[in-house]
Amino acid sequence: VRAAYLATNPAQSMKDPATGQARGVVVDLAREMERMHKVTVTLIPLPNPQSGIDAVRKGEAEIGFVANNPERAGPVEFSKTYLLVNQTFIVRDDSPIKSIADIDRQGRKLGATRADSIALYLGRTVKQGQLVELDQSPPDVVFRQLREGTIDAFGSNRQRLTDISRGVAGFRLLPDDLYGVEQAIIVPGGRRDALDAANKFIDDVRRSGFLQKSIERSGVIGITAAGEG
Repeated sequence: VRAAYLATNPAQSMKDPATGQARGVVVDLAREMERMHKVTVTLIPLPNPQSGIDAVRKGEAEIGFVANNPERAGPVEFSKTYLLVNQTFIVRDDSPIKSIADIDRQGRKLGATRADSIALYLGRTVKQGQLVELDQSPPDVVFRQLREGTIDAFGSNRQRLTDISRGVAGFRLLPDDLYGVEQAIIVPGGRRDALDAANKFIDDVRRSGFLQKSIERSGVIGITAAGEG
């Protein structure tokens, strides 16, 4: 089984500093899938959600680990949610934005990586502020745009924002979260058998406690196991 995942998303995996190998919830789930179903799971690291969707749609991967957003429906089927990844914002220290309640205000420029889950969410929900999508969002670009006022806040998952702000003066994370991105397993469109198998696997790892232990072992900030559903 070839499984596409997002190498850039710490909620899915991070590089172990000691071994240089990927570790995290998705890696653990792949190994548990191997154990439970007596198959070999080959993890395929990809840079963004669309590349994971494309890999499954084109038959380059049998499954993928991707956030479930309404805009991504169509060529693939999404399983039930197994994980929630909390999203928040980073702002300048002198910003009047103190919490999520201050985000959607007139004239606020809200930055997010183009087509990222939080960008899609803001595109659906922002009523007064302005979504500013960045084609690329390495830390130096994010901090420069915040300093220059091109954006007033930059949204992403809490772990990523914690990582990029570590040791950087003049910025702070908001104390609360906008919402939790729903992580799911995708299978090719029309494959009800594969979808049923993915959903059963999620039920099994949730009920056994494996998923919760994996989350705790990962040490990732701001991720929680999704409830039954």
